[in-house]
Amino acid sequence: MKSSAPISQQNLQANPELSRATHALAIEKVVGFSSHHAQDSLAVEEPLEIQLAHGALDARSVKSISVTMRTPGHDFDLVAGFLMTEGVVRDPNDIDQIVYLANSTELPAANLQMESALPYRPEKNVVRVDLAPDVAVSLANLERNFYTTSSCGICGKASLLALQTVCPPRRKNVFQIEADTLYQLPNRLREAQTLFNQTGGIHGAALFNSAGEFLSVREDVGRHNAVDKLLGAEFLADRTPLRDTLLLLSGRASFELLQKALMGGVAMVASVGAPSSLAVQVAKDFDITLAGFLREGHFNIYNGAHHILGYTSD
Repeated sequence: MKSSAPISQQNLQANPELSRATHALAIEKVVGFSSHHAQDSLAVEEPLEIQLAHGALDARSVKSISVTMRTPGHDFDLVAGFLMTEGVVRDPNDIDQIVYLANSTELPAANLQMESALPYRPEKNVVRVDLAPDVAVSLANLERNFYTTSSCGICGKASLLALQTVCPPRRKNVFQIEADTLYQLPNRLREAQTLFNQTGGIHGAALFNSAGEFLSVREDVGRHNAVDKLLGAEFLADRTPLRDTLLLLSGRASFELLQKALMGGVAMVASVGAPSSLAVQVAKDFDITLAGFLREGHFNIYNGAHHILGYTSD
């Protein structure tokens, strides 16, 4: 259940983008068989169009490469993480600049008739990324044609083979963590989820080191966007690959999220929910420790059991 505690003024001052991420709404709250008027906070969901400019300075090509439904905030991290995990960029110097296109309103949702209580704000919903002139762009990668999702028919084997062609070089996984430390991480993620505490309807992704020290967190209505925001911030700060870190997911671990962890060089992924079969295969093929159902004194290990210490085996 979501917390009733409001976002503090201190948090808003430290993270001014949070003011765009939630929306207050008057509702009718029913308890048992009676109701009363109340205020609720919703997680904002708006489209973000990503435009990519690449090529020689005197002959730039601009292409709209993606429209994703996301929670406003940390948009540049999201864009950088998306490009990095897609294999479009490999170094933060590949990106010259990321800017909002303030006057662009040509998004698919821009003409939707929405009630005035839920305003649509197009002024920061289109982002343009200018790549350095010497960065070669593979448009094939941008088609996302090697992903296996519940709605596509690409086989898992083809997806895994495609990952081998774009993933960064990996050293041997030497990351280790104590089981007792691992048990503490979901609560630390929840405590750091300012937007979840306000809305109860948003995914979180966080990075921790082997001592369980909190490093960073990002939130979004889309679990893949939360991970892109998180990894994008690390990429722009030139801290990838993240070989000495654990990625904790507030939901399930899908193939796509393991792929993103792989591209970021993450050593271990833990999820509060279940992993998919293909996510487990990615972990096994690329030496990523994977734990799932991490909550209330238990977890399952799907790969890399020797990297988790401090428990006895029957």
